[in-house]
Amino acid sequence: MADRYPDFATLAAAHEAEKDYQITVKDRGTPVVILAPHGGTIEPETAQIAQAVAADDLSFYLFEALRPGAHGDFHITSHRFDEPNALALVARSVTSVAVHGFAAELNTALPGVHPTNICNRTLSGAGVQLELSRSLRHALSEDTAMMDRFSAALRKAITKADTFDRA
Repeated sequence: MADRYPDFATLAAAHEAEKDYQITVKDRGTPVVILAPHGGTIEPETAQIAQAVAADDLSFYLFEALRPGAHGDFHITSHRFDEPNALALVARSVTSVAVHGFAAELNTALPGVHPTNICNRTLSGAGVQLELSRSLRHALSEDTAMMDRFSAALRKAITKADTFDRA
């Protein structure tokens, strides 16, 4: 399905913040930022997962559609996602991890490598786009212990990665 809006300004002109969508930004000054640019009704549970991974110490950004509708109603393709708060936070970060929802197989159609993809607009010019299946996202949202294990594993990978060093 094609996006209804080509950019955030067009979406914002047609919808009301806090009624139709909400944005949550926590800048904790960390070298990595966790993103969910398609949260809420767009790609359900992605915002919840991103927030769990960020926990109380990593910076994070959430864009959540609050109204039900077709996938494309509030979806802005990642390489055109230009919400100003997201751009500013990502630009101050060394790298990012973006949580998305899609199929459970290797995804060559949405590799997340476009230079203007929101996850790649970091100081290093690179980030990671995680594509999680609907069934996994739902299971994580329903099972606190599973969410804790998943988040801990992802956080461990983030803190071990050389590209996330503050040095």
